[in-house]
Amino acid sequence: MGEHHLPRPQARPGARSMSAMAPLSVAPMMDITDRHFRSFLRRISKHTLLYTEMVTEQAIRHGDVARLLAFDPEEEPLVLQLGGSDPDGIFEASRIAADFGYRELNLNVGCPSDRVQSGRFGACLMLDPGLVAELVSAMQSGSRLPVTVKHRIGVDDHDSFDQLLHFVDTVAAAGVTRFSVHARKAWLQGLSPKENREIPPLNHGFVARLAELRPGLEFEVNGGIASLEQAGQLLAGSGVRGVMIGRAVAADPWLLARADSLFFGVTDPCESPVQAVRDWLPYVEQQLTAGVPFRALIRPLLGMFGGMRGARAWRRTLSES
Repeated sequence: MGEHHLPRPQARPGARSMSAMAPLSVAPMMDITDRHFRSFLRRISKHTLLYTEMVTEQAIRHGDVARLLAFDPEEEPLVLQLGGSDPDGIFEASRIAADFGYRELNLNVGCPSDRVQSGRFGACLMLDPGLVAELVSAMQSGSRLPVTVKHRIGVDDHDSFDQLLHFVDTVAAAGVTRFSVHARKAWLQGLSPKENREIPPLNHGFVARLAELRPGLEFEVNGGIASLEQAGQLLAGSGVRGVMIGRAVAADPWLLARADSLFFGVTDPCESPVQAVRDWLPYVEQQLTAGVPFRALIRPLLGMFGGMRGARAWRRTLSES
């Protein structure tokens, strides 16, 4: 079936209205976007939308909820990313998370790791759009928060644009109006998660076509975005409503230094990387007093001062402390 003949999605009866998509966000990244990293980023940008690491519905239902879900209000606006494939379980997890103060709930349909696949969630869910629709419906029933989906442009040999559009339309029919699209397909076998971020070719054009064909939906493009300038060009020229930056911010948090002025029209909160580190020191002292290991606090700092004289000594000093 040709892409132009696919039916347009109809909103699910009773679907709630969604708040506008943020023009800039930092991607959810396992072992990176924890509460310490998010706290540090807020010294550099107050308005860029941040995401938690993915939290599984099983962990929320059976684990330490306060440890998994609580966050400092300074981290807002913040989105909770959920992982799971059981509608009943994800309904309960969404119900539990509803009152913690998150801006949105996001369903992970993009992670290709073996561990995630063994739980039948992440990128492999793209092969079952109907189940994804059930999951987002359950999330909407469990919480009053807007629900969004982060996904790839395809998996394995299921990588045509028609298949991608069918996935989006099926999920949109369940009431989702905002999609964050990692513009690479995922190979479920044979590539590591790191290789899946680098080897499958980027196709930002697929995301632009989604935005063109489905103007009633909002799309955010992710993958291979290395600067605010590139993000601005994508926003201006591709029809997408948002840009999500991932590993580039993990490697160099100072990349966000002009995010607030360029994308949100307000004054940037920090004038230099030195100021950002100094402003964060009271938080570090507080966390050390509370028993948080120093090694858990240095990750956000390692990428600071890149390209500046003394950067290597800075990293070595932190790592050896």
